[in-house]
Amino acid sequence: MAASAKSDNQTDGTTLAKADLENFPVAPAFLPAAWRTDLMAVYGYARLVDDAGDGDLADPVGVAALLGVEDGHSRLALLDGLERDLDRVFEAALPGGAAKEQPRHPLLRALVPLVGRHALTPEPFRRLIEANRLDQRTDRYPTYQDLIAYCTLSADPVGRLVLSIAGVSTPERIALSDAVCSALQIVEHLQDVAEDFGRGRIYLPGEDLERFGVTEAHLAEPTAGPEVRRLVAFEVERARTLLDRGAPLVGTVRGRLRLLLAGFTAGGYAALAAIEAAGYDVLAQQPKPGKRRLAVKAAALFAKGR
Repeated sequence: MAASAKSDNQTDGTTLAKADLENFPVAPAFLPAAWRTDLMAVYGYARLVDDAGDGDLADPVGVAALLGVEDGHSRLALLDGLERDLDRVFEAALPGGAAKEQPRHPLLRALVPLVGRHALTPEPFRRLIEANRLDQRTDRYPTYQDLIAYCTLSADPVGRLVLSIAGVSTPERIALSDAVCSALQIVEHLQDVAEDFGRGRIYLPGEDLERFGVTEAHLAEPTAGPEVRRLVAFEVERARTLLDRGAPLVGTVRGRLRLLLAGFTAGGYAALAAIEAAGYDVLAQQPKPGKRRLAVKAAALFAKGR
């Protein structure tokens, strides 16, 4: 049992450590400790689900055994196992739920207290699992609207959870948050074009590939040619427009939450600037925003509220 617990803790730590690689601060130190704990719990769950869907779990066989899944090499089976564990989260969060079977994975056990505190619903958590199921059967997106529909599963739920944890969720803020989160997801896809292509996935809309004369052979090159650069420049402007649409969310709140949302949004703008600075060559490198640029943009967003 001790060895198993040690293994669980190592997996837990490896997953949470990926927060440092994101474009934006996940749970910065200026937030109240309770908020940081809740945000890291949401991040840990989302990262675990993504890693299961991407085949990036450090120990898939160990996670499968923990969840009672027979085939640790089947991503769909792992996602099914995580969804069953999510059911345990919401059963355990109910009054008298301590008598129920507790979630088996430590990162899902961490969700139980925050689900109860904030009266969260299963829907946003399930959407993240469904996004990763979609990744197993869909690797191309014909239109921009198809890609946005994917973002409603893969990204928007996280923003909605942040609003719920902060106790400021309203229909108006949800609409703005969805725009920011979808934009951030598209920005990440632009940064990861080469990595995603290596996994057999293309998140650039097929209609745009055709418009700019970009073939899969172009995406397999070690550096981006003029066709790819023009396409990426177009997608950068499209992502910036979407980010601009959602950025007024920052001005609807005050205090430390405002600073947090400014940091999230600034991460998107700074990543777009990094892609531009790389000459839109997202094949030769993975453009990452510098911390100084991110901090300057976050300060401006905080001050202006958009």
